[in-house]
Amino acid sequence: MAEARIRRRRLIRTLALSLALAGATAGGGAFAQPVALPSPAWSDLPPSERQTLAPIAPEWDKLDAQRKQKWRGLAQRYPKMTPEEQQRVQQQMGAWIQLSPQQRAAAREQYKTIKQLPPEQKQDVRQKWEKYQSLPPETRQDLATRAPPPPGAPATAAPNRSMRPAPTLAPPPQLAPGAATAPR
Repeated sequence: MAEARIRRRRLIRTLALSLALAGATAGGGAFAQPVALPSPAWSDLPPSERQTLAPIAPEWDKLDAQRKQKWRGLAQRYPKMTPEEQQRVQQQMGAWIQLSPQQRAAAREQYKTIKQLPPEQKQDVRQKWEKYQSLPPETRQDLATRAPPPPGAPATAAPNRSMRPAPTLAPPPQLAPGAATAPR
């Protein structure tokens, strides 16, 4: 009796696997290949998108398809933004393009970390950012070049660099109420 049960289970597994593979080879089912995103060349973009994305034009051909689509989404939302939001987006693109690939990766990770914070901690980060932005440029530069405090250092020591964006970046987009978001 146990042997019959084992054979039945094997048969069911084999049948399930066969159906799954049949679906994958037919182009349907859970094993279907993901659709490749279009990766247009700079010259293939509509003039309005090229105008909006002009600050990142030198880097366009180095971007992967997913990043290009995110930037294009921003360019398509751009006309609906307020003039202040448009100006902020242009400034952020200019700052973003000047970052090294390592700095961009660090900024993306920081964005992900901040995005996962509870609302009250996001508010705290926003207030700290606003306080930091109100500092004189020389003080911000000094803080940016200062080594982070050792673990367990008192709160009166240098600000926690892991929670403070690089001084050349604008605040993370989701932290500014009603502001447009830049692709990460």
